[in-house]
Amino acid sequence: MGNKNACIIVDLRSGEHLVHVPEIVTVLAAAGWKTEVALKEYGGETLQLAQKAAKEKYDLVIGYGGDGTLNALLNGTMYAQGKGVIADIPGGTFNVWAKAIEMPEDPVKAALALVDSEPRSLDLGHLEATGLTSINDARNARQPASKGKKSKKSKESTNTRHYFLLNVGIGLDASMMAHMSKPLKYRVGPLAFDLAAAKELPSQRPFPVELQQTDDNGHVIDRWRGDVWEAYVSKVPLFAGAINIEPGSRADDGLLYVTLITANGPLKTIGQAVSLLTQHQPDRKITTYFHGTHFSLRIPASIDIQVDGSAVKPEDLLPKAEQSTLQQSNDPEQLLVDYHFDARPKALHVAVPRTYAGPLFEKTAQKEDTSPQEQLPLAKQQPAKAPQPTQPQSEEKNPAQQNPAYNIEVIGSIAPQGKQPTIIVAGKFKKQDTDEVQVLAVRVNKRTQVLNQAGEHVSPATLLALQEGQTILAEGEKTKRGVIKATCVKLAD
Repeated sequence: MGNKNACIIVDLRSGEHLVHVPEIVTVLAAAGWKTEVALKEYGGETLQLAQKAAKEKYDLVIGYGGDGTLNALLNGTMYAQGKGVIADIPGGTFNVWAKAIEMPEDPVKAALALVDSEPRSLDLGHLEATGLTSINDARNARQPASKGKKSKKSKESTNTRHYFLLNVGIGLDASMMAHMSKPLKYRVGPLAFDLAAAKELPSQRPFPVELQQTDDNGHVIDRWRGDVWEAYVSKVPLFAGAINIEPGSRADDGLLYVTLITANGPLKTIGQAVSLLTQHQPDRKITTYFHGTHFSLRIPASIDIQVDGSAVKPEDLLPKAEQSTLQQSNDPEQLLVDYHFDARPKALHVAVPRTYAGPLFEKTAQKEDTSPQEQLPLAKQQPAKAPQPTQPQSEEKNPAQQNPAYNIEVIGSIAPQGKQPTIIVAGKFKKQDTDEVQVLAVRVNKRTQVLNQAGEHVSPATLLALQEGQTILAEGEKTKRGVIKATCVKLAD
């Protein structure tokens, strides 16, 4: 992607994220991006910050957090009818989407991948609770919705997660999410989910589900009724980063996928658990599948629900008129919630690394044929003169002196596509007087001389073969954002 006006929304769950924000901004600045930073300070604020960023028409809105942060980002963008691209830099306990698109976990490497990303059209799922029914009343109307068009909708809250990118889970996994300690999650990471599972599993029981599938005109085309341990409605099939709920689904195929982990007795339940643990997918022989664009599920109000890994209360999804009924109920098991799911094709654009070639997308990305060597020819050769390392004391350049040189320990490099051929090398620079380590980004263009260890001119594309931990010597002016506009780069080892 070319030069952008970007906003990065940071989840301040702890100081660990804040430390890396300047490093991310440095890499983005080297790519010519102007980046504003918005800090999430309390629960639910990401939705508001995302809506604000979408209204201010940033080209790119970046979430730096986990899947919950990304979900809030896409919901805020949809509510504000934003047209910009959204992106994800992994920084949470669970980063399922980032792993799925092969985004590096290291924030500097992720920023490098982001500047060489491309916008991909992406479907979303949409969830709403359309009604609340008592079990007694439901006996005379067994299905969650009648034929024909749906009843008039009430205006949905923009403070609730109605859109999803990964999946909505109803039942076992949602119960674990709802009862997982957040302080513990921040301390021990995914282990907190395992501890919640050990606590919740003994109390879990199968629950009844009534499913109805409709076409675009609201006509019923399929029905199902039975007891399940878990119901998933997926757009992207991955759960917990390893389990593939529905291998055939794609992020841009315009469909939703419903997976019902049915209750089939103790032995088959054990077999299902073994399949999930060893094969990383449900046992298809004892799992029920549907795919389509519109589904309704009638489920007891006592059953927990999660949206892209974040627990959501059923009452928050209901129309206001029925929220109080559920909140005041002494026995939510006697009430049934009608959840309605719709596929929203091509709902927004998401930044995906240009190198991604996995199975998430049905439509392949357009590939550029231009190689780094063709984009960035050798600089006009001058007498080879290696830069001499010095220790700058300020950001300002003394006209009477040559540009200072910086000894950089490489983290990674990238050649982003753009109008102006450029290579960016990010790395660590240790200040000699304080031993402080700073991440800098070296910007190499067609005027930059690149020398090997013998002081001979080499192709700038050589920089793309650098391995993490190698050292380069970069000469040039350093900006306040930590970008070195390199005039000469020498491979030091």
